[in-house]
Amino acid sequence: MSTNEAGHGAAAARATFHHMEQGTREDWAAISAEFMPYAQALPERVLAHLRLLDGDFGGFPVDRLTHSLQTATLAHRDGRDEEYVVCALLHDIGDTLGSYNHPDIAAAILKPFVSPENLWMVEKHGVFQGYYFFHHLGLDRNLREQFRDQPELFARTAEFCQKYDAAAFMTDYDTLPLSFFEPMVRRVLARPRNSMYVKPGEDKLASAA
Repeated sequence: MSTNEAGHGAAAARATFHHMEQGTREDWAAISAEFMPYAQALPERVLAHLRLLDGDFGGFPVDRLTHSLQTATLAHRDGRDEEYVVCALLHDIGDTLGSYNHPDIAAAILKPFVSPENLWMVEKHGVFQGYYFFHHLGLDRNLREQFRDQPELFARTAEFCQKYDAAAFMTDYDTLPLSFFEPMVRRVLARPRNSMYVKPGEDKLASAA
């Protein structure tokens, strides 16, 4: 018996095509049956990846996980809603794989689940955060000015950085643990609404390739 069979009691049905153009309704029923449990486990995979930031200081006063937790703690204690707090928690999750574009990684993960305003904030926070340090590296701290033509989004993202992201490097702050935020992550990532795999009017994934 294979490892998969041992773990599931019996081999799961699998598609038989070699090229997608050969796929049948039965093939895609088998794929969909496997996809839904996999998609529902997304929060656990995201949380596991976030934990990779534990102990990774990169020269900062606190490690990257503490910074993420502290950003979320500050936002939570300031009365921000759950979706915003989850964005604050995950804003730097891309540090491990996106050394040169980490905001894009976080935005890609969050895109199916959050509002356009929160998505924009996460996607652009790196440019806005640069206001506080780019000039020390010989870069233009005012790169964020290119977005002044979107005043509401500009103000929202500047505020996120000023109040939560840039402020979250305190070594003596009472930062909430990851366990506090885990239920929030599970709830927010359980409600996809911006995806090619979500049927209009539905709040769940319909199928996937």
